[in-house]
Amino acid sequence: MTVTMNVSLPEPLKAFVDEQVRLGAYGSTSDYVRQLIRDDREKAAARVLQTLIAEGLASGPSLLADAGYWHSKRKQHGL
Repeated sequence: MTVTMNVSLPEPLKAFVDEQVRLGAYGSTSDYVRQLIRDDREKAAARVLQTLIAEGLASGPSLLADAGYWHSKRKQHGL
């Protein structure tokens, strides 16, 4: 399902987006915005992963956990 969202931009930003589309980097303004959102979502997931790794390293040595533990951790963080 696709929904519509209106975004207001200052003219210089709109001109930049229009230029990206004109150069063929994106098929449309919507394609450009969707890609920005996808990229940001990937960065957010990477930040979560980095946080989890840092927490794990800071926690010191531990016993091996079963698969259910890791499943619940992934679910907790939306992974």
